[in-house]
Amino acid sequence: MEIVKGILVVLHLVGFGAVFGSTLAQLSLVKEARARITPGILHGANLLFVTGLLLVGSIYMLGGTPNNMKIGVKTVVLIVLIVIILMNRKKQNVSAGVLGAIAGLSLVNVALAVLWH
Repeated sequence: MEIVKGILVVLHLVGFGAVFGSTLAQLSLVKEARARITPGILHGANLLFVTGLLLVGSIYMLGGTPNNMKIGVKTVVLIVLIVIILMNRKKQNVSAGVLGAIAGLSLVNVALAVLWH
């Protein structure tokens, strides 16, 4: 089971990298009015959600008790992130504020995971 948990953690980190990296890559296109929500941002956020649920489920399956407050806060942050992505994904041009919100919320989610014990 530890191997499965390790794979899920790696995929969770890949999801963060896809969201954060793809968002930062779009920042240079804001001045040219060509910045947009790329599929990598959307798929990375979905990967974060699915792997996060599976990680929490694996804790319960092994008889452990996760920090439900932490998981709840992280889930709310991720849902807000996904809503922002979905609201702006069909726009031809998104603002630096939208990209900043996406990058910031994904960074907040990582900070919560690492710093909240």
